[in-house]
Amino acid sequence: MLRLDWNIVFTIINILILYWICKRYLLKPVMAIIEKRQSMIDSQMADAEEKQSKATELEKKCENILSGAKQESAQIIDQAKNRADKEYDSKVKEADKQAAIALKQAQENIEMERQRVMSSLKSEISKLALLSAEKILHEESTKELNKGIYNQFLAKAGELNDTD
Repeated sequence: MLRLDWNIVFTIINILILYWICKRYLLKPVMAIIEKRQSMIDSQMADAEEKQSKATELEKKCENILSGAKQESAQIIDQAKNRADKEYDSKVKEADKQAAIALKQAQENIEMERQRVMSSLKSEISKLALLSAEKILHEESTKELNKGIYNQFLAKAGELNDTD
């Protein structure tokens, strides 16, 4: 038969008591701490995911705002270019108007100067005619002398008319 040694029985009883004590006072608190840490880690992960989603949402908002700002700046630049083009066109038109006015005034001045020269030439011709008439009256007139003076007068008058 089987014989039991009391030492083995006491050792088994001691092991069972030790197992029960370890389970009750060591394993339960450690498991409680592990469960507490696991729940804390789970809550931190959930919090981190929530913050990540908020960060992603904010990033999208910032990108939208940035793209809107880029569009607005492009629009402002286009408006500035349009205003600059209009200003350039108005300045060119104004310069053209002023150039046309200056050209017209120059042409008027040239015409006035031509009229003044023409009247001066006419008075010079009339003086020459009077002088030749005086000469004819004061000198003895001969037919040949009169003819020479007449030809001279016509030559000078012809030269003056050719310059018109």
